[in-house]
Amino acid sequence: MEIDAVREVRTTCPYCGVGCGVLAKVAADGQVSVRGDPDHPANFGRLCSKGSALAETIDLDGRLLHPEIDGRRVGWDEALERVALTFSQTIAEHGPDSVAFYVSGQLLTEDYYVANKLMKGFVGSANIDTNSRLCMASSVAGHRRAFGSDTVPGTYEDLELADLIVLVGSNLAWCHPVLYQRIAAAREKRPEMKIVLIDPRRTMTADIADMHLAIAPDGDVALFTGLLAYLGQHNALDRAYITEHTTGFGKALFAASNLDLAGVAEATGLSEDELGRFYSLFARTKKTVTVYSQGVNQSSSGTDKVNAIINCHLATGRIGKPGAGPFSVTGQPNAMGGREVGGMANMLAAHMEIENPAHRARVRRFWNAPDIADKPGLKAVDMFKAVGDGRIKALWIMATNPVDSMPDADAVEAAIKACPFVVVSDVLASTDTVRHAHVRLPATAWGEKDGTVTNSERRISRQRAFLPAPGEARPDWWIVAEVARLMGFGEGFAHATPAEIFAEHAALSAYENDGARDFDIGAYAGIDADTYEDLVPFQWPAPSQATPLWPAGHLPLKGGDQRSQPPSPITNVSERAPSAKLPISPLEGEMAGRPEGGVQAGRQPEKDGQAARSPSTRFFANGNFYTPDRRAHFIAVRPVAETRTDEKFPLILNTGRVRDHWHTMTRTGKSPRLSQHIAEPFVEIHPADAQHFGIGDADIVRISSPRGEVLVRALVTSRQRQGSLFAPMHWTDQFAAKGRLDALTASLTDPVSGQPALKHVAVRIEKFAAKAFGFAVMRQRPAPVAATYWAVAKCRGGWRVELAFADDDIDWAGFAAALFGASPDMLAYHDRDAGQHRIAAFDGERLAGALFVAPGPVAVSRGWAAEQLEETHAGQRERFRIVAGRAGAERPDAGATVCSCFSVGANQIAAAVAAGCTTVASIGETLKAGTNCGSCRAEIRAIIEARRVQAAE
Repeated sequence: MEIDAVREVRTTCPYCGVGCGVLAKVAADGQVSVRGDPDHPANFGRLCSKGSALAETIDLDGRLLHPEIDGRRVGWDEALERVALTFSQTIAEHGPDSVAFYVSGQLLTEDYYVANKLMKGFVGSANIDTNSRLCMASSVAGHRRAFGSDTVPGTYEDLELADLIVLVGSNLAWCHPVLYQRIAAAREKRPEMKIVLIDPRRTMTADIADMHLAIAPDGDVALFTGLLAYLGQHNALDRAYITEHTTGFGKALFAASNLDLAGVAEATGLSEDELGRFYSLFARTKKTVTVYSQGVNQSSSGTDKVNAIINCHLATGRIGKPGAGPFSVTGQPNAMGGREVGGMANMLAAHMEIENPAHRARVRRFWNAPDIADKPGLKAVDMFKAVGDGRIKALWIMATNPVDSMPDADAVEAAIKACPFVVVSDVLASTDTVRHAHVRLPATAWGEKDGTVTNSERRISRQRAFLPAPGEARPDWWIVAEVARLMGFGEGFAHATPAEIFAEHAALSAYENDGARDFDIGAYAGIDADTYEDLVPFQWPAPSQATPLWPAGHLPLKGGDQRSQPPSPITNVSERAPSAKLPISPLEGEMAGRPEGGVQAGRQPEKDGQAARSPSTRFFANGNFYTPDRRAHFIAVRPVAETRTDEKFPLILNTGRVRDHWHTMTRTGKSPRLSQHIAEPFVEIHPADAQHFGIGDADIVRISSPRGEVLVRALVTSRQRQGSLFAPMHWTDQFAAKGRLDALTASLTDPVSGQPALKHVAVRIEKFAAKAFGFAVMRQRPAPVAATYWAVAKCRGGWRVELAFADDDIDWAGFAAALFGASPDMLAYHDRDAGQHRIAAFDGERLAGALFVAPGPVAVSRGWAAEQLEETHAGQRERFRIVAGRAGAERPDAGATVCSCFSVGANQIAAAVAAGCTTVASIGETLKAGTNCGSCRAEIRAIIEARRVQAAE
């Protein structure tokens, strides 16, 4: 595409499953800025810190720009022929199950569709799985067991209509901040709304909770089976709904009744009083939404957890109604789209079942496929075991980094290294996975890609290209289609545009459907390129026999459905009047929705032999499930007590995310803004555990499991449950010496979903006996660092590095020169007796790098030191300040970053509190902190409270 006049393009955020609309403004000189799309029904203009910083992540540094074979640059023809020939020969010699695709929730629906079609319909194997297996597989399995389909019943609007929101295993404030802010805004309008957080940790989400239940790891099945028993004992059931629309209730209630309140308390680690208060609140509150995420899914009992939650909603009839239902929030931007196209090893396309012969025959007819996989393929964990033992001999990895994100990651890396043929399609030239590829294929990235994604509330939105594809990068769908053509399947992959793929995908969803399947977007089966380009977000179902729920240009308003002109996907900003403003939602912070109740989706009662159908935002209020008997199925689940710790590994590790980073930092690691809040791998440990193991705050610690070990920074905090640790999974060999957290986790999986148990890992912890600690800033990214512990992060003007050393007998001047390049102009301070060393190197008037070394954790202000990379330092006074490691009185230290959106530090907030700002709102008015995505508001409130306590003392 050509860059012309200033323009603003409507697209969708590439991070979590909230699916926020983004307006990307491209200036005449090519500079990009982003803001939230006020017209998008998911976010109405809000963006989180990650979304707000998207423009910082689209540079070409480190990009894979040309195809490579064995490290040698080649043309596309040679690369594609090698892939097609090797896969074809492997299939011919060893059968279709000797090859596999491992794909990603980062792919667009169109990419996913052609990859799944090639593997299941033309190769004839179901060995295609996705990193969504690590994210949402247990939700899929639970939905299918209960509903007969992978259906999310509710919508985001329900979060604003509910009288009670139960957050289970979901740190919504950090992992889905825009949804968190929608709830917070609704809470401000309706203070009577209650929020319960169920999480072993007191996360930042607890800031909004009326009740925090610090549940024991994997105590959720016991908690919700106990709730079901309580509902039965206290006559809090919707017996009409149970009778008319469900089956299996008696068995489920009997199983739940085997555990009394004392037994539930023992299994959950909660008191009987806490349980009683929660159970009573749930029982008496009709409009209840239970939101759950990875704390439920990433478990060896994840599917049972999901069904235990769903059981309680079915038993009370709180499903598919405004403000009521179970709600699974997804972690990736297109995990839902991947589920729609059947991009998991145990699924067929369009929510059809691979185990069902009629479904297989239907998909085969539609695709005119030579063969169709007749059994489920290998799920992610089993797939990489098969790579390791040689059953899979050719592997294609697309848009994901399994060397870091899979459990037992060292074993996965060894398997990939030993595989005879590995292809990786990616945007970066250097990741921990790409380094092992025989063939590297350059794919387009966000801003260059064109297609669709589906968010957690079943809303399909467009991702649009606003940048030209760099180098020889190509869309993933094109790469797969070209390989398919070279393998002899060209007729089935003759798509020229993503619009043609989407039209085929929509047509398959409606093919021989007639209301039998939940996923139906047949209204878009005839979409052409122009309509596809103008497509506005819509929710499914959107069947061909009815008008789509939100047709192009339709923004639902309070008071009923009203049509309006569609917002243009591309706006020429230069033609807009300076005073013109884009439209905003009629209710800031609240989803402008249909009148309460809306229309119900799902199977409708038959009329004259045909299902009477009407599209809707919600499913199942009136039953109409997708099971063979048309009823929801209660699942009789029983809690299973598991003890994974022992004397050697006495602690439980819980893994997860932080606020400003995402997955393995291939995108967020490019942003200086996002790298300042938390710049190194860390572990949260309770003060009592820290004391027991001799660990102090900011010490470097070694965490070990039977599979591997990591070195991370210790964060001693009472937010963490005693006996448990929490550490984030983001750091890789590209950013830290030994931070690959999933080297610790086990390949233990849920027996139904195949999702690994990443939040309940037996480990031990010990202090790393560092002889010296260091911190450095430099303008150039450092080469491999000669330190036992190091963690590198982007900052404005360059890079920052945290360091720790097993030995202190080091030539520090030589180390500094190696770290940030030799410089003729160096200034140094050495106190060898005290173990203090400070070195600054200059290139003219610019700081080339500075190194600070101490016998304990270095106390220099990180933010201030990083700022010096952008300053000029002409005089000795300015240079000595750098060596001293502190700013002058006229340059107050901002402190550790709290608000990434506006780069506001803890010291600035504390100073504002001292000056009279005593609320989060007043801090926002003074410093703007907390006024964008709001995910830092809990930290701001903590600083206010800490200052208040100090003042009282």
